[in-house]
Amino acid sequence: MLDKINALREEISALTAKDGAEVETLRIKYLSKKGVIPALFNDFRTVPAESKRAIGVALNELKEMATEKINTLRETADSAGNSEEHPDLTRSAAAVRLGTRHPLSLVREEIIDIFRRLGFTVAEGPEIEDDWHVFSSLNFAEDHPARDMQDTFFIQRSPDVLLRTHTSSVQSRVMENSKPPIRIICPGRVFRNEAISARAHCFFHQVEALYVDENVSFADLRQTLLYFAREMFGPDTQIRLRPSYFPFTEPSAEMDISCNLCGGKGCSFCKGTGWVEILGCGMVDPNVLDACGIDSKRYTGFALGMGIERITNLKYQVKDLRMFSENDTRFLEEFTSAK
Repeated sequence: MLDKINALREEISALTAKDGAEVETLRIKYLSKKGVIPALFNDFRTVPAESKRAIGVALNELKEMATEKINTLRETADSAGNSEEHPDLTRSAAAVRLGTRHPLSLVREEIIDIFRRLGFTVAEGPEIEDDWHVFSSLNFAEDHPARDMQDTFFIQRSPDVLLRTHTSSVQSRVMENSKPPIRIICPGRVFRNEAISARAHCFFHQVEALYVDENVSFADLRQTLLYFAREMFGPDTQIRLRPSYFPFTEPSAEMDISCNLCGGKGCSFCKGTGWVEILGCGMVDPNVLDACGIDSKRYTGFALGMGIERITNLKYQVKDLRMFSENDTRFLEEFTSAK
């Protein structure tokens, strides 16, 4: 059998083909189920035990060689068939227009990439959630306005099943099922019962980040925010933090960046202040850590969240939120050159 294998090796190495049809004929002859090489594998069962190893290796090498040869011949035939002398008659007469990525996807991936450089990993969760993960575990009071039907979409008139209003629900799920250190970023779509206009929509996209470990401080949060702002909007970007309130963080703050249109001098976009608000943040409330099974006396953490539409508006000056979901190809074509 070794002589037959060696003879086939020489025969296959000398194969040529003029076009794709001849290549397919050769493939059928040598590699199909009833081809020459599979027939040798069937005869392998009759080979004496002492010769099986050597012949088995030779057979496998022969099959690999034949496969590579057929693939090389096919590539050569395809190249010849696509030349000007042999045009592809199946091609469209009109040039095929390439699509582009959605601006929200571009910004979402850029945000994720920045936080990945800081060691954050992506975590995702369900859009249809329960009250515990959206509200109760995050320190929302029973009578908090966000629980009202005016803000939240409830499912089947149930007070416990709803469309998530923020991606903080992913954070509570991760904290329940993981031990610190936790360093995650949670991108996703969220829903709120709001009238649709140029400045608001009933669904939009968020990215939230969470870092829980021993000795995490507000200084860590501020440096993370400064790094993000300068990576996203440029190295000259300045930030400022203003006291605020969120049920799940204490202390809480809202972050502004120096207006990237006027350089902080004041314009119509920043309403003459030189600053633009982009996100909310704060230290994770100890009640939230305890509710999710994390010892608040040992661990601390910070959280931050931003709307992707808001960041996209700042980067590309898109003034009407409705344009993001109308699928107008003229709008999408404006981002063809975006990376």
